[in-house]
Amino acid sequence: MTLSAVADRTGLTRAGARRILLTLVQLGYVAHDGRLFTLTPRILELGYAYLSATPLWNLALPYMEQVAETTRESCSVSVLEGTDVVYILRLATHKVMSINLAVGSRLPAWATSMGRVLLASLTEPELDDVLSRSDIRAYTPATITDRAALKKNIALAGTRGYACVTKELEPGLQSVAVPIIDRSGRAIAAMNISTHASRYTRAEMLRVFLPPLTHAAEHINAALARR
Repeated sequence: MTLSAVADRTGLTRAGARRILLTLVQLGYVAHDGRLFTLTPRILELGYAYLSATPLWNLALPYMEQVAETTRESCSVSVLEGTDVVYILRLATHKVMSINLAVGSRLPAWATSMGRVLLASLTEPELDDVLSRSDIRAYTPATITDRAALKKNIALAGTRGYACVTKELEPGLQSVAVPIIDRSGRAIAAMNISTHASRYTRAEMLRVFLPPLTHAAEHINAALARR
């Protein structure tokens, strides 16, 4: 990006953006060819520092591998960050969305199964705050955009212990998610299985995928409780 593009995207002045960029160049996180600023591979150190300090990194991966191997479907773990879910672990067996999902990808929490599971753990004032700051709009004809209906759906996810979202974010996508709970009983993350909606009905997805997903989450929860 050019200096002007960085300043525009961040809302900083050109002088402020330039000082920060030159600091990042000096630290080795950014390269500069005289016109464009680009990230260097060293930037990966920052992301890995978070992952290596997260207990889920080591605890969840073996169980995710079992889920992906058993179901032959993509398995992911995400955390709530602001109004989004951020992917921190992902094992992809099929491409199920038009965008490529990877560690670090963000999706709107209110429109995803993992997001609804995590939103269900919030207090009502906290949930209202997140929804008020979310860009709630129809991605597909099936997207729930009515605030009351959305809150009811999120509450149902909390009661059931899982959330299933079908064709709301993309026409061909459906997923089911369960919470990952720490020893204090707090939902710190969510794990899901995602697949093409044409391959399974909603009922079939819950029957086939929810048991192994729940089983894996229970093992992860137990491991977290022992830490």
